[in-house]
Amino acid sequence: MASRNDGRRSMGLSGIQQQVYRKVTKKGYDFTLMVAGETSLGKSTMVRTLFMQPNNESDTDCASASERIHQTVHIEERSKTITDNGLNLRLTIIDTPGFADAVDNTDCWHPLVDHIDQAFDLYLSEENKLDRSTITDRRVHVLLYFLDPSCRGLKPMDISAMKALCNKVNIIPVLGKADTLTKAELEQVKAQIKDDLEKNMITTFVPAVDEEDPESRAMSQQIQKAIPFALIGSDAVVEVGGRAARGRSYPWGFVEVDNPSHCDFDLLRNTLVKTHLEDLKEATHELYENYRKDKLRHGDTSMYPGANASVLDEDTIRKMQEAEKQQEELQRQQEELAEQRRKFEEEREQFEEWQRQKRAESSKKPTRDPSRASVGGPREETV
Repeated sequence: MASRNDGRRSMGLSGIQQQVYRKVTKKGYDFTLMVAGETSLGKSTMVRTLFMQPNNESDTDCASASERIHQTVHIEERSKTITDNGLNLRLTIIDTPGFADAVDNTDCWHPLVDHIDQAFDLYLSEENKLDRSTITDRRVHVLLYFLDPSCRGLKPMDISAMKALCNKVNIIPVLGKADTLTKAELEQVKAQIKDDLEKNMITTFVPAVDEEDPESRAMSQQIQKAIPFALIGSDAVVEVGGRAARGRSYPWGFVEVDNPSHCDFDLLRNTLVKTHLEDLKEATHELYENYRKDKLRHGDTSMYPGANASVLDEDTIRKMQEAEKQQEELQRQQEELAEQRRKFEEEREQFEEWQRQKRAESSKKPTRDPSRASVGGPREETV
């Protein structure tokens, strides 16, 4: 049987995909990743490992001996451009000092919160310029929060830090130096961390799911099951069984970084780039919109560098606040209208039901015989 669309001419909508691809290829992507957590959990090593080409000894990210013993004492940014199949990813990795280094570690995560807020402010300032064609997205799109595998759960400091950060950035908890745990211990630690996150209402990144795509649903379930990711960081390339591999040698064997049966490194890298990079960017934009609304709601003019604050307070900010109030009033009116429409539909249905019952009752009443003039029948005439 011939298809009904055989005689129809295509509108060419399939060409939109090629247009988007050409635009993305020309523009590229900006992506910023931050790592945080306690000292000596392998954060800097993981930074060097994460986007290093697998089994490539000539990669420029291979660190020298002096770099490997370097300890991060302040927030450091490192940028590089990764090209793959014609697509450019401008990657920025932010390495942060380890927590719990000082005698008093109260609010030691504040520098991270300030850095994320400054990135939001910079993006907001760029958006308010006349020429917005050259905006560079420096917002932090994901935070890899390193947890100590020996603690069997979240420390109070981890809970406080993640609570302060979860409303500003997409947090992905990871276990550093996971090769110090057996498989049974690793499962117990992951279960305890998930329980602590739920009890303390700490929101972490949840991958988007396409319900119509079984592959997307399976990938999302795999990621949620793996969180917190068990990581092993190493930028040393060793020959094992006649092939080069990144990992760590022990007396009892070799732990391979890129082997999915040894750790979750490969799954994490695929999540960050291959499968959910765009989801992370969209989730970051939602967090930014909440931050921007909060700024405008409180009349903060710090995102307008060099502007006259008094003019903004009396004019721009007032107009924005009035527009927001009007939007809220419009939404309230729409909700009232929807409620009135619902009540009207209920009354209409009740009236129609009443009419149907009346018609049913009238159809059941006996009809009068027209041949009978009266109840007593025809009268006889008297002579």
